[in-house]
Amino acid sequence: MTPRDYTIVGAGLVGSLLATLLAQAGCRVQVYEKRPDPRRAGFAGGRSINLALSERGIQALRGAGLAEQVLAQAVMMRGRMVHCRDGGMDLQAYGVDDHEVNWSVSRGGLNMQLLDAAEAAGARIDFGRALVDADFAAGTLTLADGDDARNVVAAGIVLGADGAGSALRAAMDRVEPLGERVEPLGHGYKELEIPAASTNPDSDFFERFSLEPYALHIWPRGRYMCIALPNNEGSFTVTLFLPKAGPGPNFAALTDARAARAFFQRDFADVLALMPGFDADFDEHPVGNLATLYLDRWHLAGKALLLGDAAHAIVPFHGQGMNAGFEDAAELAPLLAQADVDTATAFARFQAERKPNTDAIAAMALENYVEMRDAVVDPHYLQKRALAHALSTSEPRWLMPRYRLVTFTRLPYAWCLERGRAQNALLEELLQGHASADDVDLDAAIHTLKQRLPPLPA
Repeated sequence: MTPRDYTIVGAGLVGSLLATLLAQAGCRVQVYEKRPDPRRAGFAGGRSINLALSERGIQALRGAGLAEQVLAQAVMMRGRMVHCRDGGMDLQAYGVDDHEVNWSVSRGGLNMQLLDAAEAAGARIDFGRALVDADFAAGTLTLADGDDARNVVAAGIVLGADGAGSALRAAMDRVEPLGERVEPLGHGYKELEIPAASTNPDSDFFERFSLEPYALHIWPRGRYMCIALPNNEGSFTVTLFLPKAGPGPNFAALTDARAARAFFQRDFADVLALMPGFDADFDEHPVGNLATLYLDRWHLAGKALLLGDAAHAIVPFHGQGMNAGFEDAAELAPLLAQADVDTATAFARFQAERKPNTDAIAAMALENYVEMRDAVVDPHYLQKRALAHALSTSEPRWLMPRYRLVTFTRLPYAWCLERGRAQNALLEELLQGHASADDVDLDAAIHTLKQRLPPLPA
């Protein structure tokens, strides 16, 4: 095998996009996936939480020529629709206009689109082949089929996109410790569903939905929350995020649908009324785990490399897990597609450039959980948000809220984290002694902003 022959473990979102990009660049690509082909067996793999697609991910899809067809199946989300305890609602826009929106995409539907693209580009994908072990010195993988029959295949350069529970990561760690550290959040999640309001194929787009379709809906309740993301046919994927145990509401106390129904009737009565299948969903769907994965090393010399969740799984509260993985694929593919590629050098460069950024988005995702479940209804947060909006509207080259930097630009995550901290400190200083953002002298605030911070990159 030549250096431009690549074996990818995992045909999920990141693996199938990477396979497409490498195959389009003329590389020979073999993919092994432990699950059956979802286009034939139905999508049953991994979490089904809807995903928020933003600029980083869209740009990676553009590079593969897939953005237009993916967005055609997505639903625009202009902002967070916050549902308060008193029944009030507040749409907190993500950006300044409809050029700055997130897109709700179906994990399964997107995966199937990407599998089609990978095969159309020339990648070969074998399903029902689970990685058991790897011999990196010999360049072979041991795979098992659905009957647990084992066979050894030649692999050469191996790329691991097999998710947070990566089998390739475990095989690499047996050869040389990767410095793995997993930090559980202590909270879990459970998936529920609001069905479409109308299944009539002739119904108007808005008639399909029980809630505003162009928004991510949040019911913040302090230590916990519900969210709902729209689907094209009119349903919403609802996710309850809750502590696993401890004081206050927790999953340990919600032993069955009856207990859960009482909890929802108290804290989420409006969303409960929209879920006729609540009892069955709650009893049948397991509680998912939430954790952050950190590695000291993502690669094994020039033999194997991890990317996406296999290298840096994060909690989902910034909507950047998939986007960060797609950005991985878009940055890695050109390094590996070079005719004279030295994979050891390429892998080291990829890790050096990406790891500070994935560490940064991991930190911001954890911070965003607190913001979503609590701060979005906090008066001080809302005044700081109002001041940030006024400054960014007046001086867009000097201030952009961190959420917009992360979501609607491709500036490095690590840069966004540090700039966000500097902007937040300045906003806190400007608000000090003022009950409202309207009380702040905007001209003086702009002068201070320009003295303290450099302009944003173009």
